[in-house]
Amino acid sequence: MTTLQSSPFSTSVSKFAQLTSRTGTSRLFLVRIGNVGPGWRSFAIRNVASDQKVKEPVSDDGISSLHSFSPDSASITSSIKYHAEFTPSFSPERFELPKAYFATAESVRDSLIINWNATYEYYDKMNVKQAYYLSMEFLQGRALLNAIGNLGLTGAYAVALSKLGHDLENVARQEPDAALGNGGLGRLASCFLDSLATLNYPAWGYGLRYKYGLFHQNITKDGQEEVAENWLEMGNPWEIVRHDVSYPIKFYGKVVLGSDGQKHWVGGENIKAVAYDVPIPGYKTKTTINLRLWSTKVPSEDFDLQSFNAGEHAKANEAQTSAEKICYILYPGDESEEGKILRLKQQYTLCSASLQDIIARFERRSGKSVSWDEFPEKVAVQMNDTHPTLCIPELMRILIDIKGLDWKEAWSITQRTVAYTNHTVLPEALEKWSYEVMQKLLPRHIEIIEMIDEELLNTIVSEYGTTDIDLLEQKLKEMRILENFEWPETVAQLLVRPKEASSEEEVESDIEAESVIVDEAESEVIDNDKEEEPSSSQPEVVDIDKEEEPSLSQPEVIDIDKEEEPSSSQPEAKLPIKVRMANLCVVGGHAVNGVAEIHSDIVKEEVFNDFYKLWPEKFQNKTNGVTPRRWIRFCNPGLSEIITKWIGTDDWVLDAEKLADLRKFADDENLHAEWRASKWSNKAKVAAFIREKTGYVVNPDAMFDIQVKRIHEYKRQLLNILGIVYRYKKMKEMSEEERKALFVPRVCIFGGKAFATYVQAKRIVKFITDVAATVNHDPDIGDLLKVVFVPDYNVSVAELLIPASELSQHISTAGMEASGTSNMKFAMNGCVLIGTLDGANVEIRQEVGEENFFLFGAQAHEISGLRKERAEGEFVPDPRFEEVKAFVRSGVFGSYSYDDLMGSLEGNEGYGQGDYFLVGKDFPSYIECQENVDEAYKDQKIWTKMSILNTAGSYKFSSDRTIHEYAKDIWNIEPVQLP
Repeated sequence: MTTLQSSPFSTSVSKFAQLTSRTGTSRLFLVRIGNVGPGWRSFAIRNVASDQKVKEPVSDDGISSLHSFSPDSASITSSIKYHAEFTPSFSPERFELPKAYFATAESVRDSLIINWNATYEYYDKMNVKQAYYLSMEFLQGRALLNAIGNLGLTGAYAVALSKLGHDLENVARQEPDAALGNGGLGRLASCFLDSLATLNYPAWGYGLRYKYGLFHQNITKDGQEEVAENWLEMGNPWEIVRHDVSYPIKFYGKVVLGSDGQKHWVGGENIKAVAYDVPIPGYKTKTTINLRLWSTKVPSEDFDLQSFNAGEHAKANEAQTSAEKICYILYPGDESEEGKILRLKQQYTLCSASLQDIIARFERRSGKSVSWDEFPEKVAVQMNDTHPTLCIPELMRILIDIKGLDWKEAWSITQRTVAYTNHTVLPEALEKWSYEVMQKLLPRHIEIIEMIDEELLNTIVSEYGTTDIDLLEQKLKEMRILENFEWPETVAQLLVRPKEASSEEEVESDIEAESVIVDEAESEVIDNDKEEEPSSSQPEVVDIDKEEEPSLSQPEVIDIDKEEEPSSSQPEAKLPIKVRMANLCVVGGHAVNGVAEIHSDIVKEEVFNDFYKLWPEKFQNKTNGVTPRRWIRFCNPGLSEIITKWIGTDDWVLDAEKLADLRKFADDENLHAEWRASKWSNKAKVAAFIREKTGYVVNPDAMFDIQVKRIHEYKRQLLNILGIVYRYKKMKEMSEEERKALFVPRVCIFGGKAFATYVQAKRIVKFITDVAATVNHDPDIGDLLKVVFVPDYNVSVAELLIPASELSQHISTAGMEASGTSNMKFAMNGCVLIGTLDGANVEIRQEVGEENFFLFGAQAHEISGLRKERAEGEFVPDPRFEEVKAFVRSGVFGSYSYDDLMGSLEGNEGYGQGDYFLVGKDFPSYIECQENVDEAYKDQKIWTKMSILNTAGSYKFSSDRTIHEYAKDIWNIEPVQLP
């Protein structure tokens, strides 16, 4: 235990930077500062999106400038001691690790706030175009080491904490991972924020502040157990709540036409979204951008005091509970109606609050003369996957209903502002929302979506014409936004098949009549002078000045469906009506990008082929990337020093292309020795971590073979573990001498979470842990094979495992992984990959060299044919595959029945069987490829060269490159260097 023996200021020779606010002087950061020279005057700058003011020096040209300083360890020590005493979260008597962490983080935050405020004061002053990145996930990881690393203060903080009796690494380990994401989607978003700040691009991130995250994963004898995350239990020192930044969010209610001629969404359930801001510092730059997270609540007056005093406690707090639960959990279960509504509420809250905030900033920067046509020249909104799709109808609603624009203006602005990143080709992940649920929850938005759908249908008619009615109807059904919804009247008329004529005259008459209908329809399609908003319903006309009773139960549903005689061309009424969110994204945005070359090709050729033919200029590729700051520089300092030493500069941290210089030394034995020593040191750390978390003892001299990612059938952890089972079976059939001669010792490490309701994925987790329990306790095998499932895999665990990895598995069914980002992190850290030609694997293999990548499996263009072969009963499984399934069923791994899991790999087709992800097809190729891995690893000279060349070839996969491409090709923004 460490105690503070004296006043926090008794030994400090530093001074406080004096900052004033409306309420007087406040002390933000203890720093050594020189005298402010001539040519400077005092200037009050706003906090981020806040009215609070602080004093900062400003140059004579009126632009705020940061006084350059580099806090030394003495001033940092004083700052930490100050926060320990005056920003207390713990008792004053002790200075133990949790308290040391909070005080240290608050000390760092002080420094960030100065840069943070100056960044946005300058952006406001220059009125630059800004990008806004909307994502349901931001998987940040721990912030402390990243922040001080980006500020260049790692050494100073290490010394300061040492003076206070603590080690920097031990203090940093007190920080919980921010539970704001789950997998690659959220980690990508966080890498992008780091690159945006580092490259000085004006940008914000927007997300939700999940109280309990996805879940904390425990591993028990029954497999995965989910419990709530506790990351906010002691508070979050990195966030600043903006009590002055909140926006109203509405659900349910009804749409009415006011006496002013405008449509209004009234009644319903009303909540508030409150902003929590997190600073994102760039590396070796003053630029510090903002991640704004929304939390939901209702005012205190909504607490029903009468009900509470009457003993109806749950009823009294109903409104607050209903509001707060929106931000409880990431991806709540949606099998129930309530779950679906909650997910849709989450998505709408993110979109509505963010757009209101963006629009408020645009109006403030525009001053008295707001020109809405300039909105896309100042704002770029990027939708990270389909979760923020409601940005499109919400922006339309605000522009039309609140700002008074006509439909044509609003639609043009929306399309020029919004862009969409597609992250999946899985049909179930291309979101479709129930029309009924959306109509109930967001009645105005469903009206707008209907109108967008109608415009799209008219565009398709113009493109394909009416010569081939069957082709036209096919394209309309495939491309429209509203699946199984009735056709608008004009389209329905076009799809009526002409009756058989009894004479030539009747035929000519029918053709003439059809021609008139087509001419009328086409003239309606191209009537661009019509300024009125298209309407699919007639809303109730009311006096909007008259107060109404708010409806919190069932909303009044306006009849937005026209009563029509059923037609043979209308979709069958019994089919559920769905809103295809991905189609809405494509229609409503000006750009659609995939996230790897092969993925973008699939998007254009398969997923959105009809849209690609209609608007080829919209479609782009932006191969994902990861930040080399967090994923080499900070998580693997030993390797970072080696890279810097051998290429002669640390410029690679900002210019990843310089990593390619390592190729010149790929055969150097001195580099090999240093490279292997660094890898072994990282493996030793992981061995200690595994023992702490699982109790298993592993040998760092063995090969570390790692697959860490979300548990999903298409990612094929099942293929990996079946390969391990086959390996184990073969070992058991050999003598000790034979297996030692044939097999390289391996530690096979798994990590990742299965969604709580994904039964098959949870079976896979259970299977892995059962195999581990058997193999790891088998005295015949010893250190020759170990299997480990690391519980609660997150960013911090990844930062430990990835630097220690030697082989990493990226073995998804070809054509099903959009990109992947963990494959990039592993390659950067000198790990050799085994994988299929899927996602970014294709480009990684090209960059690192085919000979430095272990390739197996069917290719993307073969998959549909292989599934057809399986469905027709023509697939013949490899005897080794049958052998391993029988071994699993023999009970060698315990009493749990794996019939359902093994059964999914059998049969020809149907739910829960048919081996949709082709585990059986790729199994022989996979185990043969693993034999090649063993052979290569036995020659450490060859393996080390392969490792070096993976790092050297990974430069393309820096998120800096990706962000430059987004900025140039999609957002049209420029870097802004602070003065």
